[in-house]
Amino acid sequence: SSVAEVGFNELLVFEGGERGIVFDLGEERIGCVLLDDCWAINAGDVVRRTRETVSVPVGEAMLGRVGDALGRPVDAGDEIDAETTLPVERPGTPIVSRQPVNTPLHTGIKAIDSMIPVGRGQRELIVGDRSIGKTAVAIDTILNQRDSGVICVYVSIGQKTSTIAGVVAALERFGAMEYTVVVVTDANDPPGLQYIAPYAGCTIGEYFMEKGRDVLLIYDDLTKHAQAYRQLSLLLRRPPGREAYPGDIFYIHSRLLERATHMIDEKGGGSLSALPIVETQAGNLSAYIATNLISITDGQIYLAPELFHRGIKPPVDIGKSVSRVGGKAQLKAMRQVAKNLRLDYTQFEELEIFSRFGAKVDVAAAKKIERGRRIREILKQPRYAPMPAEQQVLILLATARGVADRVPIERLGEFQQAIIDSVPQKVEAILKKIGGDEELSEEDINAVIKEIESAVPAELLTEEAPGEAEDDANE
Repeated sequence: SSVAEVGFNELLVFEGGERGIVFDLGEERIGCVLLDDCWAINAGDVVRRTRETVSVPVGEAMLGRVGDALGRPVDAGDEIDAETTLPVERPGTPIVSRQPVNTPLHTGIKAIDSMIPVGRGQRELIVGDRSIGKTAVAIDTILNQRDSGVICVYVSIGQKTSTIAGVVAALERFGAMEYTVVVVTDANDPPGLQYIAPYAGCTIGEYFMEKGRDVLLIYDDLTKHAQAYRQLSLLLRRPPGREAYPGDIFYIHSRLLERATHMIDEKGGGSLSALPIVETQAGNLSAYIATNLISITDGQIYLAPELFHRGIKPPVDIGKSVSRVGGKAQLKAMRQVAKNLRLDYTQFEELEIFSRFGAKVDVAAAKKIERGRRIREILKQPRYAPMPAEQQVLILLATARGVADRVPIERLGEFQQAIIDSVPQKVEAILKKIGGDEELSEEDINAVIKEIESAVPAELLTEEAPGEAEDDANE
């Protein structure tokens, strides 16, 4: 075939079997991005058209497998016997086939589910510096989908092989691989393969969405995806713009993330939720790729380095994090108990900074500081320990109604464990109401508080909140 007949994004095959994608179309020459190593390619080699675009295998056979962006297995298993293949680049769902985000996608992380809720079909950015726990938040979210029926697709873009191995090992250890597909490109892979990886992962997820299933997609991370695309563009001599990225850098991510949606019931009612990850340098949220993604997504979870170094994990910065779907993606009971949590916490952070300079605070401010310290301690959570939404509601209810105020801060871990161990069995009917998205009556709340107070060891509870006792002493 002549150069004039080749199509944009068409798959080409070289003499040695190496594959590439048509990226630039000129009158006499074309630009091709390689998907395989280039060492065996020489000048004068014959290149053949395939009249196809790049496709990836999809189907139930993908579950539990680790493959590259072309569906080739990289685990110890056999070739993936997929039901069919679909193009990695597909148009997003039309607007008339979408419905609003209104069903929770629980992460199992108290700080997120209570104050930055994520819904099925939403795109929520996870943003923060290197080695601060961004992937940990994403993996905890996958682990929390065990009994929810949600299919998970984890896409690794340009990560270290050791990091990828750690993620897969964690998913296997906690039994999450049975409902998860892992798409892997490591730092040693060609930039072309890294570039198509998130689109391939999205196509795998869309197959399940179009069958009426709910899907969670993790892109880890889109900073490296943008860097791979920049490398390709500069090699193809496309004009560089801000930070040397090409002018269409926004489009490569917008067309990817716009494929996430919640489909209308007539189309099966499936959903595709996206948790893209982006890395910042020294917490700089105004960086080019970070601001692009913030403007595309429906909110961001910002992980702050200063919180991480103070031992607050996950280090979610409540002030800079937001969910633009909000309470519509929360259980009614969670909305009830958490409605003042964000305000109380942000007020506490301001007062805490003020009080650090030795300024004297009044009784009301002292109470807010004590309440805020307990909220912060309760929102701490170990890695790989997602908590069911019903248990979160019980603990946050104890916080909102002042029971936690009577517990010494250093013993709040015991307090939470006592609630988890004893209370759920005694209030099963109320837990069903919470899970069934019903509001709790005042009688329900009083019954839960009574059970919490009886379940918590007496030595953990003082007669009055510590903040009140300190205020009386100061006076």
